[in-house]
Amino acid sequence: MDYKEGDLVRVVKDGREYTGIVMPSRSDKIVLKLKSGYNVGLSLDGTKVELLERAPQQPKPARREHPYRPGLPSISILSTGGTIASRVDYRTGAVSSQFTADDILDAIPELEEMANFKGRVLSMIFSEDMEASTWQSLARAAYEEIKNGADGIIVTHGTDTMGYTAAALSFMIRTPVPIVLVGAQRSSDRPSSDNAMNMICAAEVAKSDIAGVTVVMHGATSDDYCYVHRGTKVRKLHTSMRTAFQSVNVPPIARVDYATRKITPITGYTKRGEQELKLMDNMETRCALVKFYPGMSPDIIGYYMEKGYRGIVLEGTGLGHVSTKWIPMIKRATDAGMVFVMASQCMNGRICDRVYSTGIDLLKAGVIEGEDMLPETALVKLMWALGQARDIEEVKRMMKTVYAGEIEWRSTI
Repeated sequence: MDYKEGDLVRVVKDGREYTGIVMPSRSDKIVLKLKSGYNVGLSLDGTKVELLERAPQQPKPARREHPYRPGLPSISILSTGGTIASRVDYRTGAVSSQFTADDILDAIPELEEMANFKGRVLSMIFSEDMEASTWQSLARAAYEEIKNGADGIIVTHGTDTMGYTAAALSFMIRTPVPIVLVGAQRSSDRPSSDNAMNMICAAEVAKSDIAGVTVVMHGATSDDYCYVHRGTKVRKLHTSMRTAFQSVNVPPIARVDYATRKITPITGYTKRGEQELKLMDNMETRCALVKFYPGMSPDIIGYYMEKGYRGIVLEGTGLGHVSTKWIPMIKRATDAGMVFVMASQCMNGRICDRVYSTGIDLLKAGVIEGEDMLPETALVKLMWALGQARDIEEVKRMMKTVYAGEIEWRSTI
């Protein structure tokens, strides 16, 4: 049956009839939005589909001109997709990534008074589809834009894995200008959308003297201010609230007042021009993040060894522990050349495997303490270190070296 998203169809399955609009499906099932507003997914085996009405063709809106304004800084927008670059098709009820940089400027005209923008669409995907190769393409694109004179970079990104991408860019590129990741929890056509405020605050940071990789997102439930978070220290802590992003183990770098556009520093940061531009984008993808739970079998380590993995970040309990039954398998894996880094399941605090006997045995087995790194930051750093280093000893040294504020040697939170 020749049907596509948005078409009105009648489906007969097991003697029952369903009429609805075809929605996007990531499986071999047909998904319909019924008149009641509910969705139903139906296997196509033994199913009869009758086309009732084709989806209407949506006219393309006229493109508005965005003239160059002398005297304003040049900001490059690198689009990867996500909710900030999405809108709801109210016929199907689906959220789709379809905004380019020009679309963002059309939707948020205030941006044109702030800088001259140009855009590159690198991908149009949701953030769960991000891979190391996407991070590499993004780092290379940012490097090229800065090399060609961009005064700042804005990366539009889905929120679910934005912390991973921010950490990856923090390690892969040394930048003399701001690289700002920004997203939205709610699509642009919803009255409660946070995309405009987040984007405007991100543009203010991209113009500022806050160099390095940061994430800019809502800091309050009202449209009051955004926080500027270090790319290696930020996590999404709520599934849907606009204040989902918070700095972990450190305060935010700064606060951006939405009404006045004033940036108020909170902690120290690398200033514009202090670093020379450098790209270090080799990544080892054969790494894993393993979260330990009580009763978990150490056989998972053997699985990763058989698959040729080179590194594992263990998300252990408390100060950094796994079952004592794991230690022989970890020792066997480290002897074979695999690198283990210990992070904690706790939100705050740091790893210290010198307090209890289990931790001491883990250190003897070759586990590296991840200090106060977020598990996802530790994973990305391990992938990067294995991609850069010549041998295992160098990887171990790199994991204990601070490159992008990922480790605080003194815990204050």
